[in-house]
Amino acid sequence: MWVTVAGLPARPTLSVLTGAGRFCILGSGIVTRKDLPQVPRRDLSDSRPQPLPCPDIRESSSCVSKYRLEYKRYVTSRRLAETLAQIVNGKRKTPPLVLECNPGPGILTQALLESGARVVALESDKTFIPHLESLGKNLDGQLDVVHCDFFKLDPRNRSLIKPPIMISQMLFQNLGIRAIPWSTGIPLKVIGIFPVKNEKKILWKLIYDLYSCTSIYKYGRVELNMFISEKEYQKLRAKPKNPNLYQALSVLWQVACDIKLLHMEPWSSFDLHTQNGQLENTKHRELSGLIQQNLCFIQMTPRRNLFTENLTPLNYNVFFHMLKQCFGKRNAKLLDHLRSLSPIDPKDILTQIRKHENAKITNMCPEDFKLLFETIECSKDYTYKWLCDDIIEDRTM
Repeated sequence: MWVTVAGLPARPTLSVLTGAGRFCILGSGIVTRKDLPQVPRRDLSDSRPQPLPCPDIRESSSCVSKYRLEYKRYVTSRRLAETLAQIVNGKRKTPPLVLECNPGPGILTQALLESGARVVALESDKTFIPHLESLGKNLDGQLDVVHCDFFKLDPRNRSLIKPPIMISQMLFQNLGIRAIPWSTGIPLKVIGIFPVKNEKKILWKLIYDLYSCTSIYKYGRVELNMFISEKEYQKLRAKPKNPNLYQALSVLWQVACDIKLLHMEPWSSFDLHTQNGQLENTKHRELSGLIQQNLCFIQMTPRRNLFTENLTPLNYNVFFHMLKQCFGKRNAKLLDHLRSLSPIDPKDILTQIRKHENAKITNMCPEDFKLLFETIECSKDYTYKWLCDDIIEDRTM
């Protein structure tokens, strides 16, 4: 089914054929999609390219496969796209360089271009590439379209390198993007929607890349502007007063970035229909859980002062190890954890960071953990500061 954009757009319709029947999702902001059929490039009578309509995926035979939460979502509301473009541009006099993840039909791409931004559209689905390229006509290099999946950049297994999987160094080199010092401004902005199924895994990979200054963060303090599920956002922003949500990943992101909530798009704006009025119980529960949430558009800007003399891209893995061990037994006393982490007198450490001997892990704020790590690292009376012979990075969490 085609999506029409004129002023305030009509609510887009997405039909999906599953083993339990066909259901449609209606919404004004974001739609989901799985295995779209090939869509022919349109002949546009207007000299100004228009966003690509979303095809009805009922025609795709591959959609008969068992329903899974492996779908992509696209911004289809012109109004929402203009709002996001305005947020990303901010009050900067110089238009930013924006990497757009999986732009799909190009509605957000169009809004970003109209706002003056230079856009690099990283699209993992070849179906959309011809139309996206047409949006850049007569714009004098303002738009680059690359067959690439941003969320699969720099895989650990380099033998799998094949488009849309790419190495960021090659991608950025081809685009003429150069690294700038960490203390300088923002080299580029990334905008997109985290895949529902792999949100946590992607967040772990990105935070490893950030602290190690590798992948996209090799080029400086790259700013992420992403839609994320309300559940993961709450975990990301959790504090000690939310012990059930507070975790190592919360601490790592809050220490590393200034995180702002910019916009919320409710899942309740999507109407769910099925051909026979019902889904299998498991599928129904999965969808119900999503619909009751909001999608949160957040901005994650790396802190200029993240790295210090005692926390660097060379020893960040020790910081990660400390946090994972602490949150492995979150209800234990910090004093007990210190005895197994460092040979340094734990009571002396607690005195230096001004924490009581009965303090627990869940009493520690993100900045407290950074202070704790740096206090141990700067201890001059000890040759060995950590009781761990080998710290292994685990990027699969």
